[in-house]
Amino acid sequence: MNKNLLLKSLILLFALFLTSLKTYAQLADTGKHVFQLGQVNIIGAKDSLQSNKLSAGTLNQYNRYDVSHALNLLPGITLMAVGARNESAINVRGFDIRQVPVYVDGVPLYVPYDGYVDLARYNTFNLSEISVAKGYSSVLFGPNAEGGAINLVSRKPVKPFELNAVAGYLNGGYRLNTNIGGSQGKFYYQVSASQLKRNYFPLSSSFVPVKNEDGGHRDNSYSNDIDLSGKVGFTPTASQEYAIGYSYHRGKKGTPVYAGDNTQHSLFKNPRYWKWPNWDTQGLYLLSNNKLNATNTIKTRWYYSQFKNEIDSYDDVTYTTISKPYAFKSIYDDYTLGSSVIFENTDIRNNSFSIVGQYKQDVHREHNVGEPTRRNADNNFYIGAEDTYQLTQALKVNVGVNYNDRRSTAAQQFVSNAIAELPANSNSAWNVQGLIQYDLNSSNALSFSVARKTRFATIKDRYSYRMGTAIPNPDLKAEDALNYDLSYRSLIGGKLTLLASGFYSKINNSIQTVNNVAVDPVTNNNLAQVQNVGKAEYYGAEFAAGYPILNNLSVNANYTLIVRNNLSAPQVYFTDVPKHKVFASVQYSPVAKLYLLASEEYNSKRYSTSYGTPSGAFYLTNVKAHVTLLKGFAVEGGVNNLFDRNYTLTEGYPEQGRNYFANIIYNY
Repeated sequence: MNKNLLLKSLILLFALFLTSLKTYAQLADTGKHVFQLGQVNIIGAKDSLQSNKLSAGTLNQYNRYDVSHALNLLPGITLMAVGARNESAINVRGFDIRQVPVYVDGVPLYVPYDGYVDLARYNTFNLSEISVAKGYSSVLFGPNAEGGAINLVSRKPVKPFELNAVAGYLNGGYRLNTNIGGSQGKFYYQVSASQLKRNYFPLSSSFVPVKNEDGGHRDNSYSNDIDLSGKVGFTPTASQEYAIGYSYHRGKKGTPVYAGDNTQHSLFKNPRYWKWPNWDTQGLYLLSNNKLNATNTIKTRWYYSQFKNEIDSYDDVTYTTISKPYAFKSIYDDYTLGSSVIFENTDIRNNSFSIVGQYKQDVHREHNVGEPTRRNADNNFYIGAEDTYQLTQALKVNVGVNYNDRRSTAAQQFVSNAIAELPANSNSAWNVQGLIQYDLNSSNALSFSVARKTRFATIKDRYSYRMGTAIPNPDLKAEDALNYDLSYRSLIGGKLTLLASGFYSKINNSIQTVNNVAVDPVTNNNLAQVQNVGKAEYYGAEFAAGYPILNNLSVNANYTLIVRNNLSAPQVYFTDVPKHKVFASVQYSPVAKLYLLASEEYNSKRYSTSYGTPSGAFYLTNVKAHVTLLKGFAVEGGVNNLFDRNYTLTEGYPEQGRNYFANIIYNY
């Protein structure tokens, strides 16, 4: 049987299984289903100090199917699109996801070669929460958290048998997802299966057709993502817990052709005709928590993750032949092998101390069809310590320090029809951070933090020839940032929640591309190189508020201001992040089993190129209705981009116009 057909059959069988079950009760409190072993928190801080969280209930409420669009709900986070690769990403207070690593249950998610990950390939269907630390993050995460860290936490069952399933329609495609789990005394299990498929997405009726895009259905915008995951846990005593988990992702997607009018853009004259027949990952992890006695605990993570993908670059828009010089089939076969050991101690009264040691091996293997495979590899070593001390009932402090060491163990390139060995290299860096929080009373807290954080250059930064346009720089050093944050949180009258933050980051030794550093003696073309030359500053503010006006009417809103200055080269624009972002929503329940939700988002202008090509400001309006039928069953439907705005996140790559969705939901 075909593997894709088998996976689809499994998902459909899970959905059909619903019809044979007696209705029990809807899972009301999604917070109970958080997989605690997968969390990474500052020890001794119940509020995790600087963490922002999205619960599974919030993700479902706003119908955020993939991780990038889910994170866009939070202040300080901007949704980005890597148009030329049809990838979705986010930016956190000016830092991209190479500087704000993403984890799943505390296990690193990023691709070893370039540190990126396409967040549109990861859905939210089996998550219990998403935790975001901005600027200041726990030392326990590990290296490269220059601008913070993001942790996707999976579900954990709390009842003997639980089932959650959704079947849904969306323009050009559908979603299917099922979560099945159970807690049987000392054992528990959780199995999830899902598919998110689109044959196309609709463009706005206001889109003006261009040479490479005629409007209507966006050409080559298909995607198909199938996920299977599961874990088994064992809690022999109240002081011990062990869990082993496995995940599998099978994906494919197209890359829509550039459809802009920027004549300076390289893809204006020479468009890419790309498809990704494979974007696959799988991973295996083992997590443990052993409380040795009343004051000492050891936690471990052991993991293996595999990343396989293929890009097919075709001759033309027919997507039939690969024969021209710029056409190719590129295949990546990467893996990561790692472990983390954490020791926690609370012997000292009002004090929580932890120390962490980590090892991680990143291996990248690539080749174009017809070429030999070349291999690049890094070994990463990390040790850190963190301490939280409650000075008084109202005052607590947290300090952390860590040391990172990265060593290259293999570096190969394909040059002149032969494999060439490139120089090995190593790099190390120290990080230090501190935070103080003062609770004015039980409802008001003020915090101030300073964190000196670093990021190592990726394999691509150090060794890529950028398709013959650049020369490697194996000796790249870590870039560093000094992050300041002042935050105030309040709950007024038991109803009005407020958050206000001001932040400033100074970046040094920024890893940036420098043009025209050499001339190719054969082609006579100017060559670029990635160097530690950049200095920049990011600063801004965040505000968020929520208020239940009536028992059946509530409003939420947040605002983000981000200013980024390129201190090294003011004439070079930073891209992809708007100066202003606003998100607001109102929810109304006219009767007990019905709620209506409307949201509005505004993004100001952003730049798409370093020479100032703008992607214009836009407003988006989304509406939704959700009805609970019999116990456990619900239906919902809605419209995204209600007013059919024609907008872009990256110039030349229009986003979806008006689009519809409808879901049937079952909880047992």
